[in-house]
Order: sequence, then C-alpha cells, then structure tokens
Amino acid sequence: MKTLRWGIVGTGGIANSMAGMIRIADAAEIGAVSSRRMESAQAFAQQHDVPNAFDSWQAMIDSDTVDAIYVATPTSVREEICIAAANGRKHVLGEKPFASLPSVRRIVAACRDNDVAFMDGTHFVHHPRTLDIKARRVEMLGGVWSVASACQFDLSDRGDIRFNPELEPMGAIGDAGWYNMRAAVEYLPPDVELDTVSAHVRRDAETGAALSGTGVLDFTDGSTSTWNCGFDSGAVVMDLRITGTHGVINIDDFLSQNRDGSADFLYRKGGWGRGTSEEINVASAKPGAALMFEDMAAAAAEPSLREQWMSATEKTQALLDAAWMAALQTEQGASSS
Repeated sequence: MKTLRWGIVGTGGIANSMAGMIRIADAAEIGAVSSRRMESAQAFAQQHDVPNAFDSWQAMIDSDTVDAIYVATPTSVREEICIAAANGRKHVLGEKPFASLPSVRRIVAACRDNDVAFMDGTHFVHHPRTLDIKARRVEMLGGVWSVASACQFDLSDRGDIRFNPELEPMGAIGDAGWYNMRAAVEYLPPDVELDTVSAHVRRDAETGAALSGTGVLDFTDGSTSTWNCGFDSGAVVMDLRITGTHGVINIDDFLSQNRDGSADFLYRKGGWGRGTSEEINVASAKPGAALMFEDMAAAAAEPSLREQWMSATEKTQALLDAAWMAALQTEQGASSS
C-alpha cells in the first residue's frame, strides 16, 4: 500500500495531536503544513519535523509535496478547502462537523468527480472495539432498539473558536454532539430512517455559543437515540449504552482507549437473579486516530473502500442538522412564549 504524504491545513491543537498520530501510522507521513501565518507554519514544521511549510493552503494543494490533505480548520471555512483539495486531486480528510448536509454532499461530489478518497475525522469508528461490536451486534444484542450516549467535558476558555458562533455555528452540539450522532449511525440497525426529533440547546451567557444540548432521535423502525453533550461538565463523560432484545453493552469511554491501545466494553444479558456480565477487552496496537490514517491510505489505494466512509459522514451530518434545527425551533418557541 502506497504511503500517503499528508499536508496539514492548520496548526491548532487538533492538528498537533493528529501530527503525532500520522507519525505512528503505517503508510503515512507528513509532507507539508500550511497556516495563514508563515511563522506558525514554520514553528509547526520544526516541532514535527515537517519538510515543507506554506502560508497558503492553496499553494500547498498545488504543490507536489503532498498526496492527501487533512483539513483542521474552523467549520465555517472547511468546505472551500476540502473541495479545492479534491479538485487538486488530493485525498481529503476533513475534521468534523461540517456546515450542513448540503455542504457535505458538495464535498463528496467533488471527491467522486476527481476520483479521490474522502473521510471525516471521527477516530473511534476505526478502533477494533467498534468493529468488534458491530460484527457481533446481532449475536450479542439481538435487535438493537436504543442507543444512549453522552459526550461532555469542561471547556472554559471563551477564546476558543468553539465559543465563536461565526466560526463554529453549532457550538457544543456540532463539536461534541457529532459523536452522539455518529454513535447512532454506527450502532443502530443499518439504513434506519429518521422519524421525529426533539432537542434543546443551552447558550453561553457571555458569547451566545451553544454550550450544551440534549435530545431524542426517533426512527421509523421504533428505535431511538437519546443524547446529551456539552462544554460545561465537571468531568469528562464519554458514556454509551446500546440496548437490544438479547443484551446490553455499556462503554464508559467510547471515544478513547487504554494506554496500551486496547479498549473495553461491558456486555450484560439475562433477567433478575440470572443475569450475567462480561468485561471484554479488544486489543489494538495503535489508537483509533492512527488507524484512521491507515484506513485513509487503504481507501486511497482501493476505490471500493471509499463509499462506506462517505456514506457514514452524510448520515452523521444529516442527524446533526436535524438535531440542531430541532434545538433552534425549541429555543425560538421558548423565546416567543
């Protein structure tokens, strides 16, 4: 499998984290970095031993130093860069969320038209734990009818771009809530159709950003996904419960893994007085984020692997858009009453 030379757009916290993941991934290396300020790009390049630095993402895309582009920018400018990368015949990995489902569809169309791979930056779906649960979903759980998830942490820095509604319009619902929506996509029965949505948003008094959100997604097959997310939790919460007719799976860290790369989940089944539980550990030599770059290299090499990732992004953004619109409608109704 060909090694992809990555060009990183952006030099913020997530870009720095992913530079480390590229370093430990197979079939991946960093070829260049771009920032609006050359000094930022050069500092990043020096820190991560990157051979090329640019003060323009377009110049980096146009160069022959990279094969793929990782877009670690604010949501408001992500579509433009992703489409430009695709038109430059570079494979595209875009951080999430995206501006809207139509935006995702335009990016995907550009990638298809230019025969390049596209993937969003959701890490946990690449870890073997996710793959193991999905492979044994029917055996362990029977018919899955509920996915309940929580993604919360403390973000108190009002200077963070996630507190800027112009750069990140959905705030916590877009940033943390993306994982709630992706959990529903990954673990509910495939191809379920959304029926009704209820949601609430709580605003930050200082910035007006979406500080937290909660809601319920109801699907036409009777299954549901309850979710809550936020930037104002006193502890990091990454809880997931998948309920089926034959059993239940609980995960208290569904976005992360252990120090050795492995990840755990608790499987329970049986009724009162006769139930059993089993703690299951799924081994992995690398974190899900590093495996994401390896899966991207595989999709770049084999076009038949690309559709699953494009489809998952579209489904996740569709649920996110529906939740966000429902939250806004609830907010508007409350303000007018």
